[in-house]
Amino acid sequence: MSLEDASLDIVPGELLAVVGENGAGKSSLMNVLYGLYHPDAGTFLMDGKPVRFKSPRDAIAKGIGMVHQHFMLVPTLTVAENVVLGREPTKRGLLDLDRACDEVAATAKRFGFQLDPRARVDTLTVGSQQKVEIVKALHRGAQVLILDEPTAVLTPQESDELSQVMRGLVAQGRTVVLISHKLKEVLGVADRVAVMRRGRTVAEVRASETTVSALAALMVGEGSRGAAMTGVPATAVATTGLSGTGTTGATEARPLAPVEPDAPATPTGPVVLEAKDLRATGDNGRPALQGVSLTVRAGEIVGIAGVDGNGQRELAEVLTGLRKLDGGEGTLLGGPLAGLTPAMAKARGVGHVPEDRLARAVVKAMTVEENVALGRHRQPPFARGPWVDFKGRRERTNQLLTGYDVRPNDPTVALQALSGGNQQKVVVARELDADPKLLVVVQPTRGLDIGAVAQVHERLRDAKARGAGVVMVSLDLEEVLALSDRVYVLYEGRVTGHFPRKDLDERELGRRMLGAEGSHG
Repeated sequence: MSLEDASLDIVPGELLAVVGENGAGKSSLMNVLYGLYHPDAGTFLMDGKPVRFKSPRDAIAKGIGMVHQHFMLVPTLTVAENVVLGREPTKRGLLDLDRACDEVAATAKRFGFQLDPRARVDTLTVGSQQKVEIVKALHRGAQVLILDEPTAVLTPQESDELSQVMRGLVAQGRTVVLISHKLKEVLGVADRVAVMRRGRTVAEVRASETTVSALAALMVGEGSRGAAMTGVPATAVATTGLSGTGTTGATEARPLAPVEPDAPATPTGPVVLEAKDLRATGDNGRPALQGVSLTVRAGEIVGIAGVDGNGQRELAEVLTGLRKLDGGEGTLLGGPLAGLTPAMAKARGVGHVPEDRLARAVVKAMTVEENVALGRHRQPPFARGPWVDFKGRRERTNQLLTGYDVRPNDPTVALQALSGGNQQKVVVARELDADPKLLVVVQPTRGLDIGAVAQVHERLRDAKARGAGVVMVSLDLEEVLALSDRVYVLYEGRVTGHFPRKDLDERELGRRMLGAEGSHG
């Protein structure tokens, strides 16, 4: 990703949101502010004085903190140990844990957080882990706090709580910079919104003076910079004309496609998946699935909702033959689930877009066209008899790259030369091109921009219309609500709710994601 003459003003005591498409440069700009990236040109001013950070240590020393989407915590350490890591209070040369706990408790109380300093991080919910990251930054003196996609894996209730935390920090004189793809959420919490496109800041608007549709238009280039710019008061931090390149694993902003208005209330196709009391063990040796039952019919999208780490990934792996069952039974496309392997699943007509594409879906050193042919390399149009059909493979790959707007549009480049979002497009295109009977997708639009998200959503609906059953696992509740005919909610490896489309309610789903007892439907 690159910055091209990017500018941004950050005002003391405000909540500034930064939005833009995939590759717009939001995370790159934030990484410059935090000292992770070094600009090739331009100036960076704090209180009117030029500064240049060699590392995040310099940024922290100047009062800038950043909470990344993927938390930088040590799971086996306590809350206090994580917060003081690198700045530990000592006694006789050893960590003074009691003092650390007291100091961290005082910081948490000062900013209104409820955290047990002695609790191990790996026992906390995702929302509480995020609070630990925020407290860590504040404990180190952050006056400007950058939050990268902070609500991506939170329930609606946790998102509301975080909004209150952000506004509370601003009320205490702190400055919050929020990167978020949820435009409605942005408008509900931000004072000002900066829109980036292709490495430039193209608009700055007051949140109270714009709309979701107006922001979306600005993101894709349909709005006017001149009409959107607003006056900005004296700044604490300003970047002017920053240019440079960098890479980041952060998910980029993308508004979701609207809810399909005519989704069928009761799919009537034949059952393609029937599972009862599924049990499986996670990578940590603990139970990951503890009696999951679900049904999927042809011609429907079944959403799997839940806070990250509650069995969704393991369920997808069981359904695609990547993880063995410890118990339970089921049938998948006419065959048993027990003993299923990835080769057997593919032979029955299962498509899979995994959560970790680099580990499960692609060979990054191979070319794009070789990756497109994976799994079907012995079939037309990728093969003719026992021989590779180079012409057929090239033609089909070109069709898919054009249809999914993959950039660069070159079948011969190594997959690793593509950005993460474009790699994801290749995987989605390949799996849907195989015309699966059951499609298992996990985080299908992670890293995609507004246009690509809408396109993938439309392709999933097309697959449903052709008669495929779709199991969609997404940590984004808005995406689940937008696409699903029915939704199962998982909590600690169990189904805590089953909702037909007519009963989908964001708040109720959020309650079940947090483990509320009972089931629905």
